[in-house]
Formats: sequence, C-alpha cells, structure tokens
Amino acid sequence: MPSRRPRLAPGGVDDALTASLAALRRELDLPGPFSAEVEAEANAAAQTAADASQVDDLRDVEFLTIDPEGSRDLDQALHLERTATGAVLHYAIADVPAFVAPGGAVDAEARRRGQTLYAADGRIPLHPPVLSEDAASLLPDADRRAFVWRFALDEGARPTDTTLRRAVIRSRAQWSYVDAQRAIDAGTASASLAALPWFGQQRAEREAERGGASLNVPTTRVVAEDGRYRLERESPLPVEEWNAQVSLLTGMAAAEIMLRGGVGILRTMPAPADDDVAAFRAQTAALGIPWSADVRYGDYLRALDRADPRALAILDAATGLFRGAGYVAFDGEPPADPLQAAIGAPYAHTTAPLRRLVDRWSLIVCEAIANDRPVPDWARESLSTLPKIMGRSDALAGRMDAATLDRVEAALLTGREGETFDAVVLGRRGDGARVQLVDPPVSTKVAGLDAAAGTTVRLRLDAADIADGTVTLAEIS
Repeated sequence: MPSRRPRLAPGGVDDALTASLAALRRELDLPGPFSAEVEAEANAAAQTAADASQVDDLRDVEFLTIDPEGSRDLDQALHLERTATGAVLHYAIADVPAFVAPGGAVDAEARRRGQTLYAADGRIPLHPPVLSEDAASLLPDADRRAFVWRFALDEGARPTDTTLRRAVIRSRAQWSYVDAQRAIDAGTASASLAALPWFGQQRAEREAERGGASLNVPTTRVVAEDGRYRLERESPLPVEEWNAQVSLLTGMAAAEIMLRGGVGILRTMPAPADDDVAAFRAQTAALGIPWSADVRYGDYLRALDRADPRALAILDAATGLFRGAGYVAFDGEPPADPLQAAIGAPYAHTTAPLRRLVDRWSLIVCEAIANDRPVPDWARESLSTLPKIMGRSDALAGRMDAATLDRVEAALLTGREGETFDAVVLGRRGDGARVQLVDPPVSTKVAGLDAAAGTTVRLRLDAADIADGTVTLAEIS
C-alpha cells in the first residue's frame, strides 16, 4: 500500500532537504570556516608569495584552462603545439607550496582536511579562498606561480623528453568544457585547443596498449540553484576525456621520476584477482554481451553501447573489479607493487594541489629529483603521514557523497508515493538488487527484488524519507 505519511509542499521539501544536509554536516563533523589564524596567514601569503623573481619566466607561453563552468580553483593550465614529429605539451600546475609554509597554520589545517569536499550545500575548500580561488589559482590574464611540466611527444603522443621547473605563467583563456567542445566541433578553437583531440585519441590508444581502462560511466551529480536541488545524469564530453589524459600522462611521469629518485608517494591499486575476473567475464556472458578472451578489458568497455540497459549493469559490475586503491609512500626501497592497475602503470596524484593535499608533496619531490637537488627535509620526513591522512579524507568524502545523493534522491521522490517507475537492474546486492530509475536518475537498493541484472522492472514508490535519505520501492508483479 502507498505510504500514508503527510506529503510536503514543494517549499517544505526544499526546507526539509536543507535541514537534512545541514544535519549531515554535523553528523559527519565536516570542517567549518577557517580560523582567524589560518585566514590571516593565507592573506599574508597571498601578498608575499606573488614574487616570482626567483623562477623562470614562461609568460610568453599561451596557456589555457579547461574546467567546469564557473570554476575558480584552477589547478591546471595547458599549451599544446603540434610539431613535425609530434607535439610539445606544456602543463602548468598551481604552485601551492609557494603559498603554504610547512608547519604553519594553513599547512596544519590542510593536513586536517586532506582535500576539498564538494557538498551539495556548499564547497568545503582545502585552502582558504584567498589562495584557492585567487592568488594561487591559475586564473586568466594574471601572473601566477606554477610548476611547469614540458613533454616532447612523438606522433603517438609518447613522451620522448620530460622536464619540470617552477615558473611564472599567464593563462590567456578560461574555457568551460561545454564551450571548449563547441569550439573544437565548430573549428573555431585556438591551435592549442584544436590539437587536444589528437592528443586525447593517441593517449587513449596508448592506454589500451598498456592494459588500462577508463570506465567513462555516466555520472549523477547534484546541482544546487537558489536553494533548490536537482540531479543531472550525464556522460563526459570528449574534451573531458582528452583533458583527463593530460593529467594521466603527468601522473605517470611523476611516478617514474619518484621511482627513479627512490622517494615519493604513489597512488596504487592492485590488479583484480583471477577469480574476480572470471566472475566478471561470466556475468558479461550471462547478460548477453560476452567479454571474449581475445579482447582487452579496456577495449571491451570502450565498445559498450551506453544506451543498452545491459551495458549499465556491466559497467556497474566493472566498477567493483578494481578495488583497493590507496597511497604508498616510500623512501629508499620502492613499493613491491607500484602499479595502478586501472591505469596500467605506476601513477601519482600530482595535478590538483589546490584541492588535494598529497599533490603538494608530489610536486615538491618531483621538481627536486628532476633538477638533481635533494628533496626538502620537511617533505621527505612527512611523506609517511600522507597515506593515513588521505585515506581518512577519501573515506569521509565517500560517506558525504553517498549520504548527500541519498538525501537529494529522497527529496526528488517525496510527494510521489504510490507512483510507479521504470528501472534497470544493475546487480544483486545482498537480499535484494540495486536499480537505476530511468527518470528521475535515482540509484537505490530494492529489498527482496529478485531480477536479473540488465533487465527492466516496474517499481512502486512506497516511501521516501529526506531526513535519512531512505527510499522504499517495491516491484509490481
């Protein structure tokens, strides 16, 4: 029977969700505003660290940034120039270490936070906005400090020579993903932006060769506007995938430098167990889209038709095939297994220092090794603390993301008790199954549902509770 709980008016739903999200912040003990001491130190650093007289001048390189619409915490800027033998890629990463004194108040608070948290009701930054959205951000038409990677690339976008140095740069344009894709498609993009499809496609081929795989699963994100919330489910634009390949290349280069220098911190992930691979292969066969033994894993995933409900179930299963991602710090003997299995190579987080703590260390370590200088003592001595900090921060971000999505989904369904919805079964989960509603794009577990993955079922909404994000659905036989 449909729930007899009183239905909330539209304004009541918004108010209830706002209250639930505020309660979630308290429940998870999410960081609040920065202290006066942290803000004061950040403001002082924003003024004094702007001096770039001791670094290289690369302001003649016409960098550009590509980020989500409205972003101000810009970690990366690129310039890509095609040559007769391939290309030259300059990749600038915000020089956050120039603004954060080791052992200072900003450093201590960043270590407590670990990363920027993207809550539905407001971003919780890793660093004070005077740094992350202004002085240290690679905003256009302003001189900015950066670590600049330079890659000489062959015709297959393989690096033949790599350098890293600190410099002052000036970005010429801030592109959103949508506008960048539109310009590329229309043939109106700058030469640098127009070369990105070549780079991305070549790097995707190199990824396939080394056995890596990018899932490129459609994502559901919470959008907040004027105190109201909605869900958007979207697949990445091609330019997002091409841009991500720039970051992947840089992370692999950073790992190579650290392994060569015998000190650093890697982002690792073990290869899936043989039994897990066999079970996944059997599941693809059961769904009618078998993964043949002569096809590489990444190639198989890339060939899936995302519009096919069976493909959604396969991609859901694929997300669980690679598990156990973590950080491994080393000084001397390298890790026994340095591989990031989903990427198919050793890898280090190094391109988002405004938003992720560990990247600050990666940049400092790599720049020292690349230029034959000793790694600063403060960085070397604190490397071993980072895996625990980042593990705790990742776990908190995961709990926040999941609980936030649950609450927003419940709010979208509140008032629709008794209605029926079409859904795709993603897979078995304990005593039921996980499903994806067709509209709205809600994913949830349905207790007692006995249906094969990849099938479409009809469900009735019995209850939705905004306070804790629970949704109760039942199959209509």
